[in-house]
Amino acid sequence: MYIFEVFNSALQSIRANKLRSFLTMLGIIIGISSVITIASIGGAIKQYITGEFAGMGTNVINLQMKASSSIGKRDFFTLNDADLINEKVPGVTAVVPMAQSIGTVELQDKTKRASVIALNQHYAEIYSMNFEAGRFLNEHDVATKKYVAVIDDLTAKKFFLTAEAALGQRISVNINGRYSEMTVIGVTKSEGILSSFGENVPAVVYFPITIYQQVLGDVNINNMSVLVSDMSKANELSAEMIRIIENRHNNSDKYTASQGFTALETVNNVLNMLTIALSAIAAISLVVGGIGVMNIMLVSVTERTREIGIRKAVGAKTRDIRIQFLSESVILCLIGGAIGILAGFAFCSIIGISLNVSVPVSLATVVIAFIFSSAVGIFFGLYPASKAAKMDPIEALRHE
Repeated sequence: MYIFEVFNSALQSIRANKLRSFLTMLGIIIGISSVITIASIGGAIKQYITGEFAGMGTNVINLQMKASSSIGKRDFFTLNDADLINEKVPGVTAVVPMAQSIGTVELQDKTKRASVIALNQHYAEIYSMNFEAGRFLNEHDVATKKYVAVIDDLTAKKFFLTAEAALGQRISVNINGRYSEMTVIGVTKSEGILSSFGENVPAVVYFPITIYQQVLGDVNINNMSVLVSDMSKANELSAEMIRIIENRHNNSDKYTASQGFTALETVNNVLNMLTIALSAIAAISLVVGGIGVMNIMLVSVTERTREIGIRKAVGAKTRDIRIQFLSESVILCLIGGAIGILAGFAFCSIIGISLNVSVPVSLATVVIAFIFSSAVGIFFGLYPASKAAKMDPIEALRHE
């Protein structure tokens, strides 16, 4: 019964000053909603990136050039390197040499910025690809050096209105003024967050690696993805691949090997740290909100000095006064926290709908936010409550 009376008294005090109470809670609302939204967006980005990596074969070793100014043209990978690794290294099931450049895709009066990537048919074995229409490159396309291309659906719809209409059509790829005419044989499906940006996303054009010099000019092959059957021997296989390439190019310390899941762990660690940092920054507003609660409770203590004197005169104990004002502080923060949680859910839903992605709010984030809002209420309410409890009842009754 005592707890109910304290709770009811606190609510009556809050209702008596609705606008002031709302403005006091505003800092808590903004802080809680910001923390929930940022944490949820961080989780959604992590989920999206993890999904992208999941679409990549897990048994992949990536061979790359080391970032060094001493790398010469003769040190870059060649198509013969890819063939040699495929033949000499046991357990290798596919090798995908890649060369890439930035250019434009053009059709009559339409132009779009594009990432132009040369590779072979095995790319589809490593990376999961969904198609709106047509197919990916096959062995015949690569072996016969066909000028064919696979483009993304956003580009296809910009140029040809539909993915199906793009099949068999010719596009012009421009790399630094070097134009190459290619026939579209496939249209990939853009999914996740990229699909929400529409035409603002640069085009992606895949074409056979066997014609990369004619299309890309001076661009070199600086990356090879190798699909292996047994990832438990990844370190040994990586060392063997690098040894073979170094012997063929007669050099050393020019290449590096990484594993797909290692890259995923690195990305996840970076995202976790970034999310924590941004959430901590957003939580600063909770501290500001807590200071606002303390300020308004101190004002309330001053305004109700005579009330405190009367309560003490009729038998209220120091503990009763302290609990009364502390409960008001906590309830203010809890109500603000509840509104902030609802606002956080609303913001996440709006962002998810706008970007066409799922932005889930974890139960742990909600629980932590609720506990934090309670802690803010207790911490910043202690001083005003103690000040009220320690008042001399005689001096309080004299207060006008």
